[in-house]
Amino acid sequence: MKILISNDDGYQAPGIVALYEAIKALPGVQVEVVAPEHNNSAKSNALTLHSPLYVHTAHNGFRYVNGTPADCVHIALTGLLGYRPDLVVSGINNGANMGDDTIYSGTVGAAMEGYLFGIPAIAFSQTEKGWAHLDAAAQKAAQLVTQLMPSLPEAAHRSVPWLLNVNIPNRPLADIKGFKVARLGRRHAAEKVISQVNPRGDTMYWIGSAGAAKDDAEGTDFHAAAQGYATITPLQVDLTDHERLPYWAPTAAHLSVSEEAPPPAGAPA
Repeated sequence: MKILISNDDGYQAPGIVALYEAIKALPGVQVEVVAPEHNNSAKSNALTLHSPLYVHTAHNGFRYVNGTPADCVHIALTGLLGYRPDLVVSGINNGANMGDDTIYSGTVGAAMEGYLFGIPAIAFSQTEKGWAHLDAAAQKAAQLVTQLMPSLPEAAHRSVPWLLNVNIPNRPLADIKGFKVARLGRRHAAEKVISQVNPRGDTMYWIGSAGAAKDDAEGTDFHAAAQGYATITPLQVDLTDHERLPYWAPTAAHLSVSEEAPPPAGAPA
């Protein structure tokens, strides 16, 4: 079983080291790491198209790229590895990726790149920053990977990959109640941008903090994580608002009729 690990916090982050150690200890598993050289949080699915990318090898065998999380997985899958992994795993992220965070998350972006190539993928995050109880989070991640490993050959054979977003509370192992499947919650709009003046008198701006939870009702990832569960949210790439396709159909039809109508009599050709 071949597993590719990446992240968005950088190849030296404690989270990816803990995840690697936990997964490589599983029987019958071959693990490789290809991760960003520096922190690339909130880079989502961005690919670097106008600058060259370089791959280097660290003292521990991890390979790192001067690019985004998606760059790392893309390069790995399209030539660097020389084989197709059975699973792509991203994380463990330093902080939650719940609700609207998933749109921006580089952790999810790395996993999604594997999913776009038809490979099952998992994004792991801790719900709070600071790496508290990281060993417990790594053990829970390894438990889930172990549980899912038997299904990987079938997913590859049938070309039906899946993409999971997993958030693990920063708690001792005994205090994590287990896993619970949950939908994404929603956040309020982000906090106001922070402006400062640099020593040269220029105004600079810092993106504000993420908004507080807006929809954290029972059934959401926010609610389940607060109750002490590691949350599992299956994701998909299709952003189509299927329910509103009929709503917009008359608009498209009206515009099409207007464009096809002949010019009025006497109008210049």
